[in-house]
Amino acid sequence: MYGLARPFLFALDAERAHGLALKAIELAYRSGTNPLLAGRPAPLPTKAFGLTFPNPVGLAAGMDKNGAHIDALLALGFGFVEIGTVTPRAQPGNAKPRMFRLPQHKAVINRLGFNNEGVDALVRNVERARRKEGLLGINIGRNKDTSNERAASDYLYCLERVYPLADYITVNISSPNTAGLRELQEEQALRHLIGALRESQEELGAQHGKRVPMLVKIAPDLSDEDIDAVARVLRDLSVDGVIATNTTVSRISVQDHRLAHETGGLSGAPLMNQATMVLRKLRTRLPDSIPMIGVGGILSGADAVAKMSAGASLVQCYTGLVYRGPELVGECVDAIRRRREHRSGGPVAPA
Repeated sequence: MYGLARPFLFALDAERAHGLALKAIELAYRSGTNPLLAGRPAPLPTKAFGLTFPNPVGLAAGMDKNGAHIDALLALGFGFVEIGTVTPRAQPGNAKPRMFRLPQHKAVINRLGFNNEGVDALVRNVERARRKEGLLGINIGRNKDTSNERAASDYLYCLERVYPLADYITVNISSPNTAGLRELQEEQALRHLIGALRESQEELGAQHGKRVPMLVKIAPDLSDEDIDAVARVLRDLSVDGVIATNTTVSRISVQDHRLAHETGGLSGAPLMNQATMVLRKLRTRLPDSIPMIGVGGILSGADAVAKMSAGASLVQCYTGLVYRGPELVGECVDAIRRRREHRSGGPVAPA
């Protein structure tokens, strides 16, 4: 069905099409017709961060910023869905237009800027969700008008609000669309922020009687020295996991396109090699006790397998859905299943 709808959606402004697609997915779920969008893949249980995921393919943050469509998105076959990025207070994001397709490159440029209704609205949405078919990650950030010197207070507030509801929490310090945010990846700033969050995480774990894993999402535009520094901090502070990577500010792979000058983060096929390279480098610098999620440029099952081969325990997609539709989810699960069977020498039985 997505093949029929795609030409209509691509005739619209990208952000408007995004909103309509979410409404259509929600309608299909509520009407029971979601199997027409995508059949749910057979289970492929995968352990990471102390959790068991129904399958290793997830939805990256950004599609459902406010957590308003959790059940409908899980029904597309994802093993987990990550919502957000959410900030303490509601904010409109950057001026429109702020989302652009580059079809010949199978890419998207966005400069949305953490547009969301605030963490209290997200919490209400999560509390209403049934969440029967997969796990939920919640991605947290700082408000646009919060300085990096005060950023920890924003992250700590969001961490406290979402902690009881999340299966895991992602600290987003790598979006290029909030001024100065990526400076939090600098070694001392990162050590200060993650140190404060780790302390709060342990306190919240004792308070709620459960330990919710905390992951850090990094940028693909890091130098080798930056990767070394990030790895030192994440290793020293024993974070639960890493997501590699966010979108890129590089335009080398799309420099011939008329929209290449648009500011924002580039996602999709042109990001695949760059994001996978950062994933591979960081994997060699981190202990096995810190699993990684590979994201960036997955448009096929082969791409998902490449992320796993580079060291990912799980993968996420988002822009790939724009170009391939929900069938991409099952394709990726099946490709990872074949890889697992090949490595184990036998079929993997569904749980």
